[in-house]
Amino acid sequence: MKYKCIIFDCDGVLVDSEAISIGTLVTMAEAHGAKIDLNYAHQFFLGKSLEFCFDYIAEIANKKLPETFEEEFRERTFEAFKNELQPIKGIHEFLAKIKVPIGVASNGPADKIKLNLTTTKLIDKFNGNIFSAYDINSWKPNPELYLHAAKTMGFEVKDCVIIEDSPAGVQAALSGGFTVFGFTNHANLDALQQMNIPLFDDMENLELLLQ
Repeated sequence: MKYKCIIFDCDGVLVDSEAISIGTLVTMAEAHGAKIDLNYAHQFFLGKSLEFCFDYIAEIANKKLPETFEEEFRERTFEAFKNELQPIKGIHEFLAKIKVPIGVASNGPADKIKLNLTTTKLIDKFNGNIFSAYDINSWKPNPELYLHAAKTMGFEVKDCVIIEDSPAGVQAALSGGFTVFGFTNHANLDALQQMNIPLFDDMENLELLLQ
């Protein structure tokens, strides 16, 4: 393998959490008068910060969201994650073959990342290399999170490859000068095809890209 380090996004790349998170957002938005099409939400909210999503919902609802909105969202999704969350198909088998250091860098808070990785029995794979945008107050599509992760792990940008599934995350990686591979699904395919990066739709194909 020509890369010395692999850094993964979490939601939608390691764990199949996007449907839970975005579905909860849509349900809660509707309760506050903001009706958002679920398919549209999957494309529009994918990879965005919660602040961005909440601001959009408030704009559509034409009112300020209650101060408890984020707390309720966290409670609902955390409970669903504990009961329903699954690893991305093939990720355990893929990581078992990887010999270089790996990390995860996510827009989500650290406790959410750790819960998701623990629930899906992936956390031991990362040896503590878990990086949250909340820790540095910088969210994708800004490149700082990936730059911070690479530097903390002791690698130069040219030695790393980023694995992403959202346009915002891809933009963060590209802005930081990283090589990035896009993991496609039904919601993000059209957007990622426009970003001129190598794409894959299962972990066996990612293995081929890394060679």
